[in-house]
Parts: sequence; C-alpha cells; structure tokens
Amino acid sequence: MIRHLTLPNQLTLLRLLMVPLIGYTLTATWALHDQVSVAMYASAAATDSLDGRIARSRNLVSELGKFLDPLADKILVITVLAILVGENVVPFWVVVVIFAREFVITGVRFVAAGQGVVVGSTPWGKSKTVTQNLMIGLLILEQPYPVLRPAALAFVIIAVAATVASGLDYLWRYRRFVV
Repeated sequence: MIRHLTLPNQLTLLRLLMVPLIGYTLTATWALHDQVSVAMYASAAATDSLDGRIARSRNLVSELGKFLDPLADKILVITVLAILVGENVVPFWVVVVIFAREFVITGVRFVAAGQGVVVGSTPWGKSKTVTQNLMIGLLILEQPYPVLRPAALAFVIIAVAATVASGLDYLWRYRRFVV
C-alpha cells in the first residue's frame, strides 16, 4: 500500500509514526533523552514543511494529503504538549488555548469543505506553526539546559499570541462558515 502513496503522503505518515517514538523519548530517563526527543520532534516538524513543498512543486496534492497533513500536525503538537503538561513543564491553560484553536478551525475547515471550499493556510497560520514548534523545542531543551528557561517562557507567550491571532484571522476570513 505505501508504494502507492505519494512522497508527500509518505512523509506525513512518517510524521504520524514518529509521534509515539517522540513520546517515548520525551518520557524516558536515560542520558540525553531530551536532546534525542527534540531532534526527533524537529525532524517530524520539518516533514510538515517538506511534504507541502513537494506536493505543490510536483503537482502531487491529494485529498488524502489535505486531510492527513493537518491531522498529523495536530496529533504531533497536542501529544507532545500533553506530555509536557503531565511533566509540569508547561501550564495546562496553554494546551487548552492551542487545542481550542485547532478544534474550532478544524470545524470551520470541515464546514467549508462540505460546501466545496478549501480553507488553506495563511501567513498567521504559518507563524503559529513556527512559534509553536520553537516553543516546544525550547520547553524540551530547558529541562537539561535551565539557562533556556527565559527563552522558553517568552516563546510560550509568543506562541499563544500567534495561536490566538491565527484563530481570529481564520474566523474573520471564513466567517461565512461560522454563523
């Protein structure tokens, strides 16, 4: 089956398959597990940018990819954030804000798709993704490197602000599907 999938969809599936491995390394107790975890997370996050670029440049955009790519992104981010909440690295409310935004915008996308409209990414959405990924990387690395704590806390604020701004931007752009 996998040989019939496009390269972008294979990269998306790889990202999904990496989630449990990242979760394992994140909760492990062996030396350098945080560094391995952040390297794996960064690799998984990089496949998000790469799969989209390849799909568009090679005309390999598919319905499966349109569905699976954002789902894989959400599963990756929410899983890692849930683990970080469980380890008291990030406050629960941060995950609630991020999850609520994802839930609402996914709903808007679903309603729009039902009417034949594809809700694509926006500059705010891309900024949200970048800031969330940087926040997660810093939160993981602040455990072995406490000197990173101020930067991690700053990126929590930046990522939450970008998440809220992105959500409001999508709601405004696609308000006809909300009301």
